[in-house]
Amino acid sequence: MKKIAIYGKGGIGKSTTTSNLSAALALKGYKVMQIGCDPKSDSTKNLMGGKIIPSVLDKIKEKGDDITLSDVVYEGFGGVLCVESGGPTPGIGCAGRGIISAFEKLAELNAFETYKPDIVIYDVLGDVVCGGFAMPIRDGYAKEVFIVSSGEMMALYAADNISRAIKNFEKRSYAKVGGLILNSKNIEDEREIVEKACVEIGTDIVMQIPRCADIQTAENAGGTVFEFTKNSEMLAIYNDLADKILARTSEN
Repeated sequence: MKKIAIYGKGGIGKSTTTSNLSAALALKGYKVMQIGCDPKSDSTKNLMGGKIIPSVLDKIKEKGDDITLSDVVYEGFGGVLCVESGGPTPGIGCAGRGIISAFEKLAELNAFETYKPDIVIYDVLGDVVCGGFAMPIRDGYAKEVFIVSSGEMMALYAADNISRAIKNFEKRSYAKVGGLILNSKNIEDEREIVEKACVEIGTDIVMQIPRCADIQTAENAGGTVFEFTKNSEMLAIYNDLADKILARTSEN
């Protein structure tokens, strides 16, 4: 089983990238599980026809010890298994703690042993890499981490912080940085800016994803480019990204 985490600043296109990556991998014949680690619980909506599924935390609150895997694991486009960790009521509780609780419940329910996915992808908000948001890399859930960024200053600042956090755990034989996914915003000299940042971070660009209206067209329809834009150039882009991610990850 390959265990991958995708981190990035909020609003950078991380969940869009992750969902299209999951779809590409699923269509290549892999059994994929995507776990959203964001209080908004919207990581998997493009795999679920635009709908937000009930989160693990929501179901824990609703059903307590009676919760089952069928309450929190949903099959989306291409057979991708979709899970959302969820978060607390705004202003009450800690979102990071919510992720920890969700992960503990999935382990208790033997989610991985039951579904036996080939690839697990954690989609993690990277603005703040506190204990809960670091859990996918801290406790060995993910072995390789890919960072989504543009050439914008705050996105690169977040990428640097994420990299620093990962390297703290890399020394303990946990996760390592697999590379940076450049989600283009078409700013001036963007590639050069990001390449320079990668040198400072100590990684490289896995793939550059061009800014393309087809991505928004698919999202507006509630899905990925594989479902709604059959002739788009983005199909080849995301397939290439999937191949490169596979080449940079190991079995665990």
